[in-house]
Amino acid sequence: MTEVGEHLLATRDVAEFVARGFLALPAVVPDELNAAAVEELGQILATWGSDARAFAPSSGQRLSAIYPEPSAIGAVLRHPPVAGALRSLLGADPVFDHDFVHHKPAGDPFGQPLHQDAMIDPSIAFDVQLFYFPNEVTPGGGGTGFVPGTHLRRVHETDVGRYVHVAGERQWEGPAGSVVLFHQGLWHRGMPNPSTTDRLMYKIRLNPTEPQVRHWDTGDLDELHNGPDDHLFARFRTDSVAGILRHRELWQGEADHRLELAARATLWRYLTGDDRFDVDWYLTRTEARSGLA
Repeated sequence: MTEVGEHLLATRDVAEFVARGFLALPAVVPDELNAAAVEELGQILATWGSDARAFAPSSGQRLSAIYPEPSAIGAVLRHPPVAGALRSLLGADPVFDHDFVHHKPAGDPFGQPLHQDAMIDPSIAFDVQLFYFPNEVTPGGGGTGFVPGTHLRRVHETDVGRYVHVAGERQWEGPAGSVVLFHQGLWHRGMPNPSTTDRLMYKIRLNPTEPQVRHWDTGDLDELHNGPDDHLFARFRTDSVAGILRHRELWQGEADHRLELAARATLWRYLTGDDRFDVDWYLTRTEARSGLA
């Protein structure tokens, strides 16, 4: 098994990502590399928007080709736990879409409206947006805001910007060297920085180049993977994929939750190649009626 292979996600991790739209890897990058990355991000910021931008990758390049050694950002992306998580969700060698360095000075009172990043492709395949925090983000320190479970609720980018308070919205907080992986559709926003220290965050969006089917460590898949009859109102398991996908966010009413269950089950079918998978019979029921009308 390769070094990256030893750090592939488990089935439970991928199911959590499908259910909630994000996966956090706290303090996964070591301190020495964080310090080097902060210095490199400063170089990028100093040359941003110019032809001389430091370490400038091009859209469409393979992940393996961007930020070559001795780049610290490249070392973060190639760090085995990070590379393993990306491979688990995207497959081998995805391509670079774009990146951005977010710099929030201490005491900056301004933030972004809630938004969903560009989603013009209606396919079930998804991009991953990696958010890297080289410095500690303390509770209340204005870390990236996001609304778990919104990734499959497609909107026109900034249409949700009018929402100021959403039940269950979180602000990232965690130790230095944390990486958070977002499904491209997760609603999020940059927050004001009320702390007394400047804050850096590096974001990179990556596109898959192959079907995203069973690229994680599937050693626990048979144990957790349920049949379509795992039904909350009949016979169900709490230790199944369906049990994980049933997680209900605070913003979800009864109808919202059921719509999300169907969308999550559809995404899980794509990731596993199992077109019989279901949660609470929602997809199976619809498919059984489709030939009767």
